[in-house]
Amino acid sequence: MDRLLRRLLSRFICRGSISFTTADGATFRCGDGTGAPVAARFLTRAAERRILTNPELALGEIYMDGSLVIQQGSIADLLAVVMDQPAMVPRWAKMQWWLRYGIRLLRQLNIQQRARHNVAHHYDLDGRLYALFLDADRQYSCAYFERADATLDDAQLAKKRHIAAKLMIGRNDRVLDIGCGWGGLGLYLAAILGADVTGVTLSTEQLQVARARAAERHLSASARFLLRDYRDVPGTFDRIVSVGMFEHVGVAFYDTFFRRCAELLDEDGIMVLHSIGRSEGPDATNPWIAKYIFPGGYIPALSEVLPAIERAGLLVCDIEVLRLHYAQTLKAWRERFLARREEAVQLYDERFARMWEFYLACAEMAFRKQNMMNFQIQLTRRQGVVPMTRDYIPHEEARLRTLERSTRPALRMAGE
Repeated sequence: MDRLLRRLLSRFICRGSISFTTADGATFRCGDGTGAPVAARFLTRAAERRILTNPELALGEIYMDGSLVIQQGSIADLLAVVMDQPAMVPRWAKMQWWLRYGIRLLRQLNIQQRARHNVAHHYDLDGRLYALFLDADRQYSCAYFERADATLDDAQLAKKRHIAAKLMIGRNDRVLDIGCGWGGLGLYLAAILGADVTGVTLSTEQLQVARARAAERHLSASARFLLRDYRDVPGTFDRIVSVGMFEHVGVAFYDTFFRRCAELLDEDGIMVLHSIGRSEGPDATNPWIAKYIFPGGYIPALSEVLPAIERAGLLVCDIEVLRLHYAQTLKAWRERFLARREEAVQLYDERFARMWEFYLACAEMAFRKQNMMNFQIQLTRRQGVVPMTRDYIPHEEARLRTLERSTRPALRMAGE
């Protein structure tokens, strides 16, 4: 077992420096010796077998179970090396990747009942968990770092401002927020711009918080939040925005999503879609992420998204790719989570805390090492709705900064 483990891991890890110790006490080093050294130990032979038989799933599981121990560095350091290799998947696990890719549409079959169940798996966790690491407004998507030294709260506010600028919202414009989360963006648009916002979510926990926040700000009349699937939303809207929700739609439903958005969007309307994306073409969802974090989830390539937009009859006016912004966001989340890790253990248990630590580290390194990114696509139904150049975006952001300074108090979670 030791010889096979050493042989396969050494073939896969050819960059960086990781020292492995087997359950029998043998030690071997993988990589070219560059970078900060990392050391890990397998505590059981079963953990070694699982790495050899299903490495993409097993790495997270054996860390969660405590049968893989990091002796030097951290799990983030180990993942930084593992995810920086020339091959994204070990050669011996390539057949499993093809199998996952072949059945990915079935795994993403997010009919309404299944979609609601998948959302509940992640977003209906104890709200105190998210308070451990998110910003004060509880923005659970990629922040926008206008400066390298920006705080997380400043970067999340900048994200809302940046999206609002692209939406070009006027007072009393009807805005649909698909996947409204805890209501932060919708409340911003209602409070700062006077928009008439309808936010929809499939999470009962998020719904309760969003409604409480609207009531606390006396915005319930202009920021309404509903437990509703995007496929069941009636009416038409001047603006549509969706941030961090598209990753849960599934490839098989891209046509459904964009056709419904086209039906809901007014003739002179504007839509902004903000989503995680792949820079290197279609793929399959990591099996550990699919099992423990985001069941039914999938990060799309632009080559999968744009054809569905075209078939829906929508026009692409602008595409902006945010590359390392999410890496910085996840780094801030991970550091904040680790600072309050014991509280997560008290909320759930040690295994859950290890799972969440692995999730945040794995996600961060996917953006740093494997060319994940975020994209913002601006859409309309006809030409001439948005200006011919992008100069209006910084001008509108400057106007929004002025409005923010004159609007107090700052947006906070209900009860804070």
